[in-house]
Amino acid sequence: MRRVRNVKVLATLGPASSSEEMIRALFQAGADAFRLNMSHGTHDDVRAMHARIRAIEAELGRPICILVDLQGPKLRVGKIADGTVLEEGASFRLELKHGPGDATGAELPHKEIFQAIEAGASLLIDDGKIRLEVVEAGKDYADTKVIVGGPLSSNKGVNVPDVTLPVPALSPKDRRDLDFAMTLDVDWVALSFVQRPDDVAEAKKIVAGRAAVMAKIEKPQALDFLDEIIEVADGVMVARGDLGVELPVEQVPGIQKAITRASRIAGKPVVVATQMLESMIEAPVPTRAEVSDVANAVFEGADAVMLSGESAAGAHPLEAVEVMDRVARSVEGDPQFRDTIDAGRTVPETTSADAITLAARQVAETLKAAAIVCYTASGSTGLRASRERPKVPILVLTPVVQTARRLALAWGVHCVETEDTTSFLDMVIRASRVAESEEFAKTGDRLVITAGVPFGTPGRTNILRIATVGTEARRPRA
Repeated sequence: MRRVRNVKVLATLGPASSSEEMIRALFQAGADAFRLNMSHGTHDDVRAMHARIRAIEAELGRPICILVDLQGPKLRVGKIADGTVLEEGASFRLELKHGPGDATGAELPHKEIFQAIEAGASLLIDDGKIRLEVVEAGKDYADTKVIVGGPLSSNKGVNVPDVTLPVPALSPKDRRDLDFAMTLDVDWVALSFVQRPDDVAEAKKIVAGRAAVMAKIEKPQALDFLDEIIEVADGVMVARGDLGVELPVEQVPGIQKAITRASRIAGKPVVVATQMLESMIEAPVPTRAEVSDVANAVFEGADAVMLSGESAAGAHPLEAVEVMDRVARSVEGDPQFRDTIDAGRTVPETTSADAITLAARQVAETLKAAAIVCYTASGSTGLRASRERPKVPILVLTPVVQTARRLALAWGVHCVETEDTTSFLDMVIRASRVAESEEFAKTGDRLVITAGVPFGTPGRTNILRIATVGTEARRPRA
């Protein structure tokens, strides 16, 4: 099950892809990780899909990453009478408490919005299809002018792009979902609508190391604290759907590149998500523009590209994964790919771990080694190797299955669960054997091996060894 590409594919499961047969087919077609969306389905649904993934993992003998995506605080208007249409230029009143809405006004049952907005603020309804401008606001009402009108129905979502809302990133539903997710052995938790680093810190406190926490960047306010959020989070998702609602759409590509680059510099996995192959929800083939969109994310050095509705509810989930796989392999084989990736590299920090990892890449590329092999329990050594975006494959050996699963989302990393090592020589011998069995190397090939001693100390990458496959096993043990 070795992939011949570096970027990973994250596929969302749903009604179109929840069966064991389809999950197996998606994994074999190229899905490296699966997203379970807590916005849809029940806990029983999620538990069942989780069990199927783990059964397939045991059957195929490869670690599979599972990401649980929390819904986040959802702001919605109340009930609206059928046939309601807002006319451009009309007045429209929003109130904390209001009967059934119509063309003159509606209920907005979120006091946090009224606490934060002022005259001149924008309110976007139904993914920005309707745009209101606040004329006057009080503690329980807002008089607005309709800037962009259209039909309005019950429970449509509301975005407030101009202000930081006093809303926690974890809603009561999110807390229940997070507590539930922690009863399962999930690998990542994605936190929606992050605005501040404190939002991520709160989630990490609850998770308490049982999973990695990914911050979804989908609010403009998060961009003001981007470096701080990346520092606190274990990974980042460029959630372009809401970003494209709350910001002018023409700004989103540049923001995507900025987030991807900042995450790469920090050595944190970054996922590009939303509408990547949107037309494949219905069509069996993507548009040329969608293919270019996926290709651009791969060129930028994203760790993973994500399918949402395409694999969760679309008519062609398997074909969507196959397209992702083909596009990624094609881009990574393009002569321009390596120049683009190398241009995104950054100066390493002045630590022994970064120095060893940089040296491993340089030595491996100079010697044309078959692979860089990292031994890690926490995953930090593997993430450092991934940040370097080397030309040669990265083989990660770990005695911790949870680490193998989490790193399945990292660029270029192929994880193998092994027994704990007893010595550095034992680790070198095992690295050679695994490199052969996993078809990374053959007898006579060289490997560049990194590890941290004493073993079991997170972040202590301090050893580099060049080994030749097939010779280390014949050396006498010390």
